Amino acid sequence: MDPISIQLWLLIALLIVAISIAILTVKIFDHLRRQDAKSQAKKILDDARKEIESQRRESALQSKEEALQRKAEVEKELTVIREKLHAEDRDLEKRKRLLESRAEELQKQERMVEGNQRKISEKMAVVKQQEEQLERTLDEQSQALHQVSGLSREQATTQLLQLLDRELEQETGSIILKHEKKIAEIADQKSREMLLTAMQRYAASHTSETTTSTVDIPNDEMKGRIIGREGRNIRAIEKATGVDVIIDDTPGVVIVSAFDPVRREIARMALDRLIADGRIHPSRIEEVVRETEKKIDDHIQKDGQQATDEVGVHGLHERIVHLLGRLHFRTSYSQNVLRHSVEVAFLSGMIAEDMGFDRHLATRCGLLHDIGKAADHDAEGGHPKIGADLLKRYGEGPEVVHAALGHHDDIRLEYPYTMICATADACSASRPGARRESLDRYVKRMEELEEIATGFKGVQQAFAVQAGREVRVMVSSTQTTDETAAKICRDIAAEYERQLTYPGEIKVTVLRETRATEFAH
Repeated sequence: MDPISIQLWLLIALLIVAISIAILTVKIFDHLRRQDAKSQAKKILDDARKEIESQRRESALQSKEEALQRKAEVEKELTVIREKLHAEDRDLEKRKRLLESRAEELQKQERMVEGNQRKISEKMAVVKQQEEQLERTLDEQSQALHQVSGLSREQATTQLLQLLDRELEQETGSIILKHEKKIAEIADQKSREMLLTAMQRYAASHTSETTTSTVDIPNDEMKGRIIGREGRNIRAIEKATGVDVIIDDTPGVVIVSAFDPVRREIARMALDRLIADGRIHPSRIEEVVRETEKKIDDHIQKDGQQATDEVGVHGLHERIVHLLGRLHFRTSYSQNVLRHSVEVAFLSGMIAEDMGFDRHLATRCGLLHDIGKAADHDAEGGHPKIGADLLKRYGEGPEVVHAALGHHDDIRLEYPYTMICATADACSASRPGARRESLDRYVKRMEELEEIATGFKGVQQAFAVQAGREVRVMVSSTQTTDETAAKICRDIAAEYERQLTYPGEIKVTVLRETRATEFAH
């Protein structure tokens, strides 16, 4: 063989040996890996067994703890139940003893009642014997009376009945007068309590306004711009708003005067906007006045709706709600008419509820009784008639219509809500702080009241008290009698009604005193 073949065979032999060694090595590694995996698996199984055993022991311990806790809770509940049962047993024992004592007491009372019945039976027997004896005595006396008087039994009975009739009539009259006086006192007291309770349960604030409003201006130059060239701006303002704009030497203000408070408020707000804007000319004035009128109209509607919501009166016509809102800008003797109407509504409802009438209907009558004041600038007649016509036109019931018509004068008993409304109206108008007058007007009114009263023959002095709601008149005892004093009182009240206008009523009290004086020497 040549050396190349020998080398080739050596290489092949080496290659075979290397492959055998590699195969052997892989088998050895595989065997070792298997051994290692088995040992790891065994270890994992052992750990799992240990963990399972540990969890089993923990579960057993936890179960024992829960069982012990549950046992303690059950024992606690059983203790509470036992205590309740013991308490109930004690309560039942007490009741049992109480019932036994009551039973003994009832037995005693039964024995007493039986004894009383025996005594009553004995007394009734005695009384029956006495009645029989009395009847025999009366018969004997009656026969003797007939023999003495010479009257028959029928005639004597007739005379006796007539005598009893006259006596009963006198007694009945005195009893009726006594009860009438007592009932009148009770009714007067109850009515005062109702009125005082209603007035104490409700109190409302009052706002006062005058017939003029002031508008602040930043400087005197603005006065000239408000007047305009040859007065065209001020004429445009007065024409658009229907008010009088007064510009005098008073610094920093412009006066707006109008009898209609709505027009006056429109003019005041429009002037405020024009002064703030700075552009003052006729076309701008008309534009601002139109916008202000729309704003005031919305404000009026909102005020009316708020008033109806406040007193809980719903279902009113939209025009009636708008007229209610206009009352916010109307005052009567410095009292805001809308707040006055709301107060009368509350008072009427309270009075009606105390008297057993319909509270909601009375509240509705009170809220709408002065609605005519919102339209008396546009219609002829007094506000009661105007208000009644408006309410009838917009579908209100006869009670509400008559409350507006008659809350001052025409009060009929078939409409009790008119009387309730008139009472609430007088309470709201006359309570302290509701209305006020200027000092000069107040003094003049007091003087007029006293002057009218002293003008009657026999009157010595007259005093106006309680802010003119009462006049006390002193008359001469020599020139007048009790009858003429009553006539003077009536004549003075009639004269007040004829000559004066006033809210509410004026009470006239005439006092006549007789004095006798002697001297001992």
